[in-house]
Amino acid sequence: MAEGSLLPQMRLDELLAELQVRLNAVLATRDRVHALLDAVVSVGSDLDLETVLRRIVETATNLVDASYGALGVVGEGGTLIQFIPVGLSEEEIARIEHWPHGLGLLGLLIKDARPLRLAHISDHPESYGFPPGHPEMGGFLGVPIRIRDEVFGNLYLTEKRGGGEFDEEDEAIVIALATAAGVAVENARLFEETRRRERWLQASAEITTSLLSGSGSREVLAMLARRAREMTDADLACVLLPGEGGLAVETADGDGAGDLAGQVTSVADTLSGRVFATGEPLMEATTSAGVDLMPGELSTGPVLIAPLGAEPAVRGVLKLAKRVGRLPFTAGDLAMVTSFAGQAAVALELAEARRDAERLSLLEDRDRIAKDLHDVVIQRLFAVAMSLMGAVRLVERPEAAERVRHAIDELDETIRQIRSTIFALQATRRPDAPSLRARVVGLVEDARGHLGFMPGLRMEGPLDHRVSAETADQLLAVLRELLSNLVRHAKAAKAEVSVEVRDGRLTLVVQDDGVGVPAGGRRSGLRNIEERALQLGGTFDIEAPEGGGSRFRWSVPL
Repeated sequence: MAEGSLLPQMRLDELLAELQVRLNAVLATRDRVHALLDAVVSVGSDLDLETVLRRIVETATNLVDASYGALGVVGEGGTLIQFIPVGLSEEEIARIEHWPHGLGLLGLLIKDARPLRLAHISDHPESYGFPPGHPEMGGFLGVPIRIRDEVFGNLYLTEKRGGGEFDEEDEAIVIALATAAGVAVENARLFEETRRRERWLQASAEITTSLLSGSGSREVLAMLARRAREMTDADLACVLLPGEGGLAVETADGDGAGDLAGQVTSVADTLSGRVFATGEPLMEATTSAGVDLMPGELSTGPVLIAPLGAEPAVRGVLKLAKRVGRLPFTAGDLAMVTSFAGQAAVALELAEARRDAERLSLLEDRDRIAKDLHDVVIQRLFAVAMSLMGAVRLVERPEAAERVRHAIDELDETIRQIRSTIFALQATRRPDAPSLRARVVGLVEDARGHLGFMPGLRMEGPLDHRVSAETADQLLAVLRELLSNLVRHAKAAKAEVSVEVRDGRLTLVVQDDGVGVPAGGRRSGLRNIEERALQLGGTFDIEAPEGGGSRFRWSVPL
């Protein structure tokens, strides 16, 4: 064949070969475009945020043939608060001392959110190196993931398979994937936020319903701590209420809850105290060691504290904590917990108002009963007694007249008992503070088991109105000592206790039919009783009744 005829043939072969290369490139590009489209669909097909983030990284590494990939979520302050790696084995992960914090090249991508492509990581002046135990990596491709104007995080891809470098097409594909990933992440976050709001509303309704249906405050606060911990995925939740010496842990739920029971933290120099004093919630990614007496790793991990109520009527604080190294609480968590705690405080306020209304209704009923007893019952009994007293003179038989007099005495005693009951009904005191009458009855009943019989008890006058707390404590101490002497020394078969408020004085009389007070016996207890009377400007007398035994009379001015 002539040489002239070979040249066109060779030229045709070159063109065909070039066409084949271009066709292969077009097919490869088509395949990558299809793969990108499939990846976009795959990334947006789930609404669970954790699943979406991991799928983004896995898809990116497959699209550009990267050996390793990771997604770093950027938090407040420009640090990485979450790091999701792909391509590392469990053994390799275990050897890494800590995940990157956002320094070096990773920090550069956070500060300057633009794609970054390098042949060798170590060649860049911002290269910071790897954490101890982290495998060495060469080629690098980093692309930010944006949600509108916010940088949610960055995609990091390293070590292209086959030893090549990431090229412009790889960068373009990852940028396109990052754009779709931003939409998928926003959808997942919105979905998660909606579900979380539903859970918060459900928890708030549960707290309010429980309070208004009559559950105790402590039970409701325990429910508040438990639901708040579950909603925020915290490791520990506790409710602190003001008490003696600072803020006391009323209830706790989660890790280390048992170690916090009853602990008290200062208001002056703690985070909880600051929230309680200002009524402003706060959130910290890390805290100083030992703050607020939190146990173990919870003392330095992320913390979120919200006030129960608004200043100046803050009832306490709700505190949530996570272990060191866990993701910090988010702004959404802060808003939700603050709203939740505020609603719980309102529910507590409503429940207390309801209980106050019930107590007021009860006191009104008691006042009405007391008035009826005074205006109707006592007056009728008094009229009957007066009639009987007038009829005594008409009774001729002495034994019958004596029986009428005895009936008059019984009516008089009944009137005194009813008056005492009226004073008790009209007493206004806290339901958790036992009255002086109840405490006197308790002491006398306690002595019954040691004596073998129940001492008689008579109480008259406004004991719960007129007697101060200090005088009441002195009275109870004296009664306790006299009853103790009665048990140990009197050898009595009968005893009477009388407590009376009359003419501005409080008088206690204890009388028995025992052996009396021996001459020359030990009198240290009786001296103490006399000193208590003198301290209050009163007197203490010991008498020997005609029928035997002893009578102790302790009287002090009010």
